[in-house]
Amino acid sequence: MTIRIALIGTGAVGRGILEALAGKDLGIILTGVADSRSGVVNPDGISPSEVLRRKKETGLCGDASCNAEDVVRNADYDILVEVSPTDAGTGEPATSYIRTALSRGCHVVTSNKGPVALHYHELKQEADKAGVSFRFEATVAGAIPILHTLLESLGGNDVHALYGVLNGTCNYILTRMAEEGLSYRQALDEARALGYAEADPTYDVKGIDAAIKLVILANTVWNQRITLDDIDITGIDLLTEEAIRLAEEQDATIRLIGEIIPEKQLYRLSPRIIQKDHPLVVQGSLNAIILRTDLAGDLVFSGKGAGSLETASAVLGDITFIRDWYAGGN
Repeated sequence: MTIRIALIGTGAVGRGILEALAGKDLGIILTGVADSRSGVVNPDGISPSEVLRRKKETGLCGDASCNAEDVVRNADYDILVEVSPTDAGTGEPATSYIRTALSRGCHVVTSNKGPVALHYHELKQEADKAGVSFRFEATVAGAIPILHTLLESLGGNDVHALYGVLNGTCNYILTRMAEEGLSYRQALDEARALGYAEADPTYDVKGIDAAIKLVILANTVWNQRITLDDIDITGIDLLTEEAIRLAEEQDATIRLIGEIIPEKQLYRLSPRIIQKDHPLVVQGSLNAIILRTDLAGDLVFSGKGAGSLETASAVLGDITFIRDWYAGGN
């Protein structure tokens, strides 16, 4: 079975999706694509390779007379794939694109955290009313299929707790401070130089990014209605070399760990001292998650939490899930 998609956003994630579509026969037909300055619509299909070529040569994915809103409103698609640059504090413009697609009776897949953290319950209700799917695997832990695992694969289990290293930038900084004795500032500058940290790293190092992921997990998996204000947040920006050294003397290290214990209504993110052989001690920019369940026991996941192709992997997983689910008449 084939399925038609419209892609909004051709940044790192969008580029990864286009590269995957160009290199694989996944039964996915691209009928619309837009970036921040242009767009193109073709019900007969658009070549992902041609979009990539044009974007590289001109900086535009399509015609400047066509924009993202035009594509969302007018393209002929089954799934809107929404990966546009979006303000995490407002969820826009992604939330508006998502609502338009749902109102058209189309499925939605997004990698944007803002709409899910801020408006999950309303968007899920709109999707249910329209009889379509709203999926967002790529919003948490990149290539690790943690939401699919929690929402589908562990049906019948009570998940009593989740512990996770959920921000690759922070994990890289902490790894380098421990391994090479770098100061926080030196490790941050190195992370910037390698592209692991933004020019303004506040969102990552103060724990906001990881905390938003905890909000998404709590609200979607445990049906909570919490906001960022409900998370007890401590970032790594005040961590000293002395703290790292003291941990090393105990054959331990420090990681920024998110924690959800739903029965206690506990939602916390903070640097924690843990032994070096602990499953959450992953290196570099990796993410790691432990789930504590009643039937399956403790489950451990690790993998790349960000990256163009890694995030595209999560998005494509959602697309193919929708394709196969609805092909089966569900």
